[in-house]
Amino acid sequence: MESRVLLRATATVAGNPQLRRPIGAIHRQFSTATSSFTAFAKPIGAIGEGGNLISGRQLRPILLLDSSPEKREILKPVRAAAAEGGDSAGETKVGFLGKYPWLITGFFFFMWYFLNVIFNILNKKIYNYFPYPYFVSVIHLFVGVVYCLASWSVGLPKRAPIDSKLLKVLIPVAVCHALGHVTSNVSFAAVAVSFTHTIKALEPFFNAAASQFILGQSIPGTLWLSLAPVVLGVAMASLTELSFNWLGFISAMISNISFTYRSIFSKKAMTDMDSTNVYAYISIIALFVCIPPAIIVEGPQLLKHGFSDAIAKVGMTKFISDLFWVGMFYHLYNQLATNTLERVAPLTHAVGNVLKRVFVIGFSIVIFGNKISTQTGIGTGIAIAGVAMYSIIKAKIEEEKRKGKTA
Repeated sequence: MESRVLLRATATVAGNPQLRRPIGAIHRQFSTATSSFTAFAKPIGAIGEGGNLISGRQLRPILLLDSSPEKREILKPVRAAAAEGGDSAGETKVGFLGKYPWLITGFFFFMWYFLNVIFNILNKKIYNYFPYPYFVSVIHLFVGVVYCLASWSVGLPKRAPIDSKLLKVLIPVAVCHALGHVTSNVSFAAVAVSFTHTIKALEPFFNAAASQFILGQSIPGTLWLSLAPVVLGVAMASLTELSFNWLGFISAMISNISFTYRSIFSKKAMTDMDSTNVYAYISIIALFVCIPPAIIVEGPQLLKHGFSDAIAKVGMTKFISDLFWVGMFYHLYNQLATNTLERVAPLTHAVGNVLKRVFVIGFSIVIFGNKISTQTGIGTGIAIAGVAMYSIIKAKIEEEKRKGKTA
């Protein structure tokens, strides 16, 4: 753009005899303009002090021109040439979605909730006639990996290269992701979806404990106090849960611990690669981690009567289509969650994540007609409220830390 503008400016001067002047005079004016430009150009957001930070990354400095009349005179010839050439640099047209970005953000939230609810409902329906969570977990990841490979093949997105160093830091993340995913599905298959999500509301408690005692980070007292209702609510819900069994409860707890360690390893594996490619590589590694346990634990049963029983109950076409769509919904809702986080502030995403859990619990109770006791309902509500308080307080603390670093 700059080169076209300068060429047009040169052509304008050459074609107008009144604008021709000796080379020495032009050189002196250009030197004066350059020194003036350097004097009043300044970076936005105090780059030297860590400004222009988005998600912890420093962007290239942008020069902000002073709008004083004296300094604006320097750019008049170039602006005039640009205007004669038909380029209205100062009149950038903004599309409809550009004027209303909240529509796109709202769409992301809607699709995130919708896909998550559909995944949980379809996943539980599959377990009602095909109770093999290890195999189903493999299918979730397999469909997502095929989707990623197909997307890479058409360049949407372009595949980011990976080296041995990045692979080494992603493997622990993927292993924890695989373990958390499998144990979550074991819990979904064993107990009601609403109860599993109630137990998984304890995940912030494990995150705080790991940060305090493993990473050595100081956790404010307000955060610990906000977690008290979470622990109390989960305890109340567990005591009177009609679908309670130890396999479902322990599996959900292991899932919480696994995802906690996934968060710890993710912080150590920070990379400049975009989130879509990172999640794709994690899914590929996690798939290879999940296959051996599925073969060992469920392989003989699947070959003996697992597949045949499922096909006899619902038919081959529905069985295959259910597995395909549950895998697709799993991958897409996780990808939408990541994309939504990139579009909004951490506080907004934290509140959205809590509301998502409320939607899933509510819809699962309605769809499956799960009967819950009054104490279970009250306990679930207290746990969700505690998670909401924790998420809001934590997001505000992190926001204050970022502002302190950029100040």
